[in-house]
Amino acid sequence: MKDIQKILEERILVLDGAMGTMLQRHKFTEEDFRGERFKDWPVPVQGNNDLLSITQPEAIKEVHRLYFKAGADIVETNTFSGTTIAMADYEMEELVYELNYQSAKIAKEVADEFTKEEPHKPRFVAGSIGPTNRTASMSPDVNDPGFRAVTFDELRIAYKQQVEGLLDGGADILLVETVFDTLNAKAALFAIEEVKDERNIEVPIMVSGTITDASGRTLSGQTAEAFLISVSHIPMLTVGFNCALGANQLTPHLEVLAQKTNFGVSAHPNAGLPNAFGEYDESPEQMAAQIKEYMDKNLVNIIGGCCGTTPEHIKAIADLAKNYTPRTIGAVV
Repeated sequence: MKDIQKILEERILVLDGAMGTMLQRHKFTEEDFRGERFKDWPVPVQGNNDLLSITQPEAIKEVHRLYFKAGADIVETNTFSGTTIAMADYEMEELVYELNYQSAKIAKEVADEFTKEEPHKPRFVAGSIGPTNRTASMSPDVNDPGFRAVTFDELRIAYKQQVEGLLDGGADILLVETVFDTLNAKAALFAIEEVKDERNIEVPIMVSGTITDASGRTLSGQTAEAFLISVSHIPMLTVGFNCALGANQLTPHLEVLAQKTNFGVSAHPNAGLPNAFGEYDESPEQMAAQIKEYMDKNLVNIIGGCCGTTPEHIKAIADLAKNYTPRTIGAVV
């Protein structure tokens, strides 16, 4: 298979859209989430989307297929919460390796189907590594600012388990995404480096932070440039931003990355900001019109969608990306 780094220099690659948005359409019940295997599980599991890779694998495969059909080059595994830390909510820590392995295997099977049909356009799987529901930099208790709900070492161990499952299942890329606390991301990157060393392998890494408010900072208080500096000690395929904001609000932060890094730049924004009901109203055409600015300004190498985006959004973005050349990697002096 052609090296993804080389392809990245030839054209803008398209990442998929939201997994959760697509799964909500199924209106899965508690029984659907449990399937036969977990029918007697002691706690409720509805909402544990990662579990669907085991109990509803065909539904997950269909989501991947729809995104590839829409023009995606890369799909993300259904593993956003695939760590022991996040799975503790469902008492499913023991399932972490299996969840990651199965999710990567499912995605890889679909990617191979499409690559076989169109060998000139290989399809890739990015192992999705979410931020967990704890933060290493900040206290969850306003009365005890020194308290931490998780340690760096706990995060490193949890991420390492996830990475091993993703790689064994066939992930081509590792995507550390929706980074709201850079210390969490550094634990994930440390774990990835450990696995690479132990296995004597190279794996392309994408890191994607999230700007959480109008001040242009991550939740742990970093600007776009500070975030970039914090993670740039690791060789990356791309660094970028996703989630939290719509496409037009991300533009100034992507400009900072594009000016300051020799790595590729990625973006997968939300379909605008959520309305009062938590739903996303931005149409594929509206979103693509905003993303056109990224391409006109030559800011990106990989582009996709986050919350609220669908295969229709990805198709509009993919149709647009065909007409543009990617940002030159390694051009910053």
